[in-house]
Amino acid sequence: MADTKIRLIRVRSARTGCTFQRQCLHAKKKLKNTWRRPRGLTSKQRRQYKAKGAHPQAGYNAPAAVRGMHPSGYFEVLVHNPSDLEGLDATTLAVRIAGGVGRKKRGEIQQKALEAGLKVLNAKDLAPAAAAAVEEEDEADE
Repeated sequence: MADTKIRLIRVRSARTGCTFQRQCLHAKKKLKNTWRRPRGLTSKQRRQYKAKGAHPQAGYNAPAAVRGMHPSGYFEVLVHNPSDLEGLDATTLAVRIAGGVGRKKRGEIQQKALEAGLKVLNAKDLAPAAAAAVEEEDEADE
């Protein structure tokens, strides 16, 4: 990956402190921390007083070269089964295994991704489960 992309990813992650606060979020417990446009006629936030918080607008977006990238520098691909790994480029793409995938299929996906040279973003250590399965087979044989 080029040094410029690494630099741009760092610039993007340095600006994550700028979250846009909903009006009166501090005053009302039931409000969620999701942006809603202020609509009041006399609203100071709508009139863009500096102390009342910034609005999301053009200029806060990430650089186009790194927009949508994972902080590791890869674009994410959601995978549900081992056949989804076919034809993926290991230099630009990383794999995220779907949450509904079970332990057995997850192991197959991780193994196939390792052979293809793909990075798995949410890899799990499946060695304890494999060791337990081997022990159960040994006990069944006896």
